[in-house]
Amino acid sequence: MATSEPGREAGTGFIVSRPSRADARRNFDALLDAAREVFAAEGASASLEGIARRAGVNIATLYRNFPTRQHLFETVYLDEVEALARMAAELESLEPWDALENWLRQFVSYATTKKAIYDAIAHRAEMFVSGRDMIHAAGRPLLERAQRAGKARTDVTFDDVLFLVNGVSGANFVQEAQRDRVLAMALDGIKNNG
Repeated sequence: MATSEPGREAGTGFIVSRPSRADARRNFDALLDAAREVFAAEGASASLEGIARRAGVNIATLYRNFPTRQHLFETVYLDEVEALARMAAELESLEPWDALENWLRQFVSYATTKKAIYDAIAHRAEMFVSGRDMIHAAGRPLLERAQRAGKARTDVTFDDVLFLVNGVSGANFVQEAQRDRVLAMALDGIKNNG
């Protein structure tokens, strides 16, 4: 069973802790993956039963891990933010532009999920502030590193980059390939081609 960190209640803006038992952790992670995909495809009103089916578990397992739909929304959102932060650290070994580009492509996936559940968690201002701070702490150094290496334009700020990439992720593309082409054009606008 998922338990909160000591002193923190699930659903209060903090991610629910992953269970310690391996089988329970697999179910928890499968539910998060399924929820991320289903919310991105169908929006916040997607069926919880459908999420459980996609994860290969029963609905009781979903509710044991996430007692309410709100718990699931918040955990998916914060898990995405934490994944972006981890990814930034993992990309440090790549060339500066490659690291930034890979991270921004992952950011588009995050933004798509966030867009799908935004209204459901919009009232959680402290959660968004915390998430925004984590995203800036992870992504800004990647941009600055690419700028120092002469690979990214020096006249753009990290906020500029986020607005640009958020614009791409917020569009309703007919095909994923179209989104990828538009994102490549946006990234080309950030890259120092001189």
